[in-house]
Amino acid sequence: MTERNQPATQLAFHYPGHGPNASIGVAICHGFTGSPLTVLPWAEYLAKQGFAVSAPLLPGHGTSWQDLASTRWQDWYRAFEQSYVELAGKTKSCFVAGLSMGGAVALQVASRHDVPGVVLVNPGLSFYDPRVRYIGALKYVMRTTTPIVEDNPSPATAETGDYSKTSLQSVHELKKLFRAATRGLPNVVAPVLVFKSSVDEVIPPSSLATISKHVDSSRLKVVTLPRSAHVATLDVDAPTIFEESAGFFRQHAGDRVASESS
Repeated sequence: MTERNQPATQLAFHYPGHGPNASIGVAICHGFTGSPLTVLPWAEYLAKQGFAVSAPLLPGHGTSWQDLASTRWQDWYRAFEQSYVELAGKTKSCFVAGLSMGGAVALQVASRHDVPGVVLVNPGLSFYDPRVRYIGALKYVMRTTTPIVEDNPSPATAETGDYSKTSLQSVHELKKLFRAATRGLPNVVAPVLVFKSSVDEVIPPSSLATISKHVDSSRLKVVTLPRSAHVATLDVDAPTIFEESAGFFRQHAGDRVASESS
């Protein structure tokens, strides 16, 4: 399992599974400028429950904002998709999950692959800052901006690398990812479980509204996290995420097996 002080190249988390849940895979995607450390407690909890778990490090992450600026959203997506495909090849049912931007990546995978379910934590598909509308032009005027800082951030931190600045080139790629994931939402037919913090200063409510618009209410469940900030996987309500997502994975893996045998 991953150690928190490992270098960036070793930040990825992989566990083969054990016991009755070993045939159930969960691929988890971290967020923009983050790393698998932001979802590590979640991944470790699922691993202890016996699930096969994969949480890859996306290209340009875990190192520096300059590295991130040299990558495209397709690089992030393909790295996670590859992780999902490899895990799916070793398990009977393989779910996708994601935090923040990782939610958009997970939804994109779910729109292209036959996944049994999707779990999202404060998923991102839109921005608070209206200037993002002009990011395609702004990136030529301003190279970087300051990162978003919440007034009351999650008490635990899992920062790695130098992301003291945010490249506008990277923000433009993020915008393109959000757009692609939104276009793919009508193709997401699997059940979706969303955990949403009551106060999230990073991702606006419009992201969840977009998901709700395109995912049928019979397949969508939203769980409110009243005491957590954006990185809820490291915050007070994290146990709720861990326990309810594990139940979701067991339930819908069972549904898939029952459907295939009928």
